[in-house]
Amino acid sequence: MIYLEKPKDFNPKLEAVGCFVQCNGEIALLLRQDHKPQGNTWGIPSGKVHEGENLAQTAIRETKEETGFNFSEEEMKFFKTVWVRFPEYDFVYHIFYADLDEKKEIRINSKEHKDAKWASPFDVLKLPLIGDLDGCINLFFGI
Repeated sequence: MIYLEKPKDFNPKLEAVGCFVQCNGEIALLLRQDHKPQGNTWGIPSGKVHEGENLAQTAIRETKEETGFNFSEEEMKFFKTVWVRFPEYDFVYHIFYADLDEKKEIRINSKEHKDAKWASPFDVLKLPLIGDLDGCINLFFGI
């Protein structure tokens, strides 16, 4: 479950970032490998914050590792921080976005993902998504 304010009894296990890479009304999506947690679900480029990285650096690194797209800190824009509660653990999730002028081929890391595609936010909501991504899409796109 996503919270817009930090719950009183929130105990985060980690901090992570996610990035909506947008082009012409569509976003880049990645299909997780079956062996990964929440395997065979669609998500956006995302990952854990490493020690010594600021949030924008994490968003840039994860997006490049997972899609091949390289953005500068100026191009990587912060949207919002949300607090996520899964049954097993809590974590802080920082949402970023970046825009491409033209759609490029998404180059996946086959150890983490098995497919990728571009889709509109409305079409994305019809797919099997990684936990709480639907709430982030609704929040970001005002759906």
